[in-house]
Amino acid sequence: MPNLITIEKEMITLGQFLKLAEVIQSGGMAKWFLSEHEVFINQEPDNRRGRKLYPGDVVEIEGYGTFQVVN
Repeated sequence: MPNLITIEKEMITLGQFLKLAEVIQSGGMAKWFLSEHEVFINQEPDNRRGRKLYPGDVVEIEGYGTFQVVN
């Protein structure tokens, strides 16, 4: 069962998502985090901090868990 991450807007960037999900402490850590960890969005690898996430998207981060974007 994925952890649900609620957003109030239509979409959120991957960098913002990582902070909201408490995976990183600040937005400035996003670039470093994505270069060091494998991230899958809807089962496809992606490391772009500007990647737009919408409700229904599933983010998997090895060692951190599985998250689903909801509104």
